[in-house]
Amino acid sequence: MYSICVFAGTADGRKLVERLSGRRLAITVCVATEYGEAVLGEHSGVNVRAGRMTSREMEELFKSEKFSAAVDATHPYASDVTANIAAACSKTGTEYLRLVRDSSGNGDDGTYFPDTESCVRFLKAVQGNVLLTTGSKTLHMFCADPELRQRIYARVLPLASSLKACEECSVQPDHIFAVQGPFTEEMNLAMLHAADAAYMVTKDTGAAGGYSDKISAAKKAGARALIIGRPLEEKGLQLDEMCEMLEKRFSLAEPTRHVVLAGIGMGGRATRTLGLEDAVRDADCLIGASRMLENVNCAGKRVFQAVLADDIVSIIKENTDCRNFTVLLSGDTGFYSGAKGLIERLPEADVTVLPGIGSLSYLCARLKRPWEDVRAVSLHGRSCSLVHEVRTNNAVFSLLGGADGAVNALKTLKDAGFGNLTAYVGQRLGYPEEKICCGTVEELSEQSFDTLSVLLVENDRSAEAVVTHGLPDEVFERTEVPMTKSEVRSVSLSKLMLTKEAVVYDIGSGSGSVSVECALAAPYGHVYAVEKNESAIELTKKNARRFAVENLTVKGGEAPQALADFPPPTHAFIGGSSGSIHSIVECLLNKNPSVRIVANAVTLQTAAELSEIARTFDKYEAVEMNVSRNRRLGRYDLMTAQNPVYIFTMQNDPHSEDR
Repeated sequence: MYSICVFAGTADGRKLVERLSGRRLAITVCVATEYGEAVLGEHSGVNVRAGRMTSREMEELFKSEKFSAAVDATHPYASDVTANIAAACSKTGTEYLRLVRDSSGNGDDGTYFPDTESCVRFLKAVQGNVLLTTGSKTLHMFCADPELRQRIYARVLPLASSLKACEECSVQPDHIFAVQGPFTEEMNLAMLHAADAAYMVTKDTGAAGGYSDKISAAKKAGARALIIGRPLEEKGLQLDEMCEMLEKRFSLAEPTRHVVLAGIGMGGRATRTLGLEDAVRDADCLIGASRMLENVNCAGKRVFQAVLADDIVSIIKENTDCRNFTVLLSGDTGFYSGAKGLIERLPEADVTVLPGIGSLSYLCARLKRPWEDVRAVSLHGRSCSLVHEVRTNNAVFSLLGGADGAVNALKTLKDAGFGNLTAYVGQRLGYPEEKICCGTVEELSEQSFDTLSVLLVENDRSAEAVVTHGLPDEVFERTEVPMTKSEVRSVSLSKLMLTKEAVVYDIGSGSGSVSVECALAAPYGHVYAVEKNESAIELTKKNARRFAVENLTVKGGEAPQALADFPPPTHAFIGGSSGSIHSIVECLLNKNPSVRIVANAVTLQTAAELSEIARTFDKYEAVEMNVSRNRRLGRYDLMTAQNPVYIFTMQNDPHSEDR
């Protein structure tokens, strides 16, 4: 295995180590302080040495370890360290490689000075406070003049040595910013305002040193940027060039791509987590929607606008020179997010998922209420029975889709009889123009809302919702059209053994009582009702509207022909066959060989046909049901027998070897 030594005194040096680690290359990293070691972090195949080294100590290290090369990734202004590394390499025959930054300065950025001395002379001749961003090493030069020292605000690392330097230079305690970068434009701007700075002193540290954020902040604050020019033009390789050269020379293994799927919250800065800020800071490449990218610091990073999974995966695979990708996702990664699909499509990447503050928790916090009792659903690009959810839950939160998503959802609830419930519509949550509207469902359904809206509906009577089947016959609209009576309906539905996502055929729907109860019992499935009688079709539709079931489709026609365009059923109820029972069952089995069928018969002839058909199934059951109902006669109740009903249940074993 090859080995190299990296003197990592810069962000680019740390990035080089990250990109080379874990790729069958032994790396010894030399940093000046324990703080530098902590900032570097832990990486596979990397050994860290903390502490300043003399040229002789470097020689001894190179002799004992016999490195293939030494990479000088120290700060461009650390000329003494660079000279020591180069000398040690020369004396030990170790190849010297210089990692250099790309200068990002231009003539419009501010006033340039060839050295620190000339910048100090300029400041002594002018008035106004100074934000010094060049660290503690040259602080004594700016503080030598007592008058200038009073105007200096020093930004230094939060190290004991840096604070000691400030103390030795007599910098006032309230003129010290002891913080670790990188610094965003907003942070630079805040410090400029805090110092009431007329000038900001910096060096052309390139993109990795946050140079552009300093310059843009100075311009916004109305402060003049004083730029101490770089040393003599350096020769060396920039980060991408250095990585490519070392990869080829040592035939390094393919890099592992680190992908962070980060929830960005509601969009505003207040709902962004520290984990997200770290992920953005450490990324080589940022991917997300334009409105998300606009709200984070993209300086020095490769940036792609993309929201579709296909596009995001392609970007990650095509940018082979990047190691750390951060994908910005709206809200919370665990709440109707694209994170799940991306994880499945990035099996070779090292994926980390960071949660964000989602619209559900955010809205409830704004309303000063908990969200532990809230049922969360989404109408954004997916189907959902909002009426069912509101009917059966104490509170329902919904993501919305489309320009009129909020109004459409509210009108649906109003038409279902929930117009008097309390509702909240949150618009552009987390943004400066955030607005939350409260009112009844009916009141809000007459208003208009922003496309970026969410809905919360409260139903304090949800506990009264009936969950058992076998609703009373009286609750359905009725005519002379035949109806499957409550007791028979209840047993038939029990035999169907519906699941919540069942796809149900109701063949010969009649009044629609079975269709409605199936739709209520399978809220995340769908019911397809077929009826040939025109008046019965209208009656089924009326009862569907009466119970506000959205997952019920009614079609006129005769079975089995009318079933052709429906998706395969998981369950089927046959209440009327018009003499086509054999062809209906054959059609059902062709669509799904393991469909569960419940068929009712009231005549002996139909019962005989069903008995014959049932014997062809792996499992079948026949029940004769006799029901008597009370009838009032004067002071007495008499029981009056109803016609007997034969209930057949049939299903093939889906695991049978014969099927």
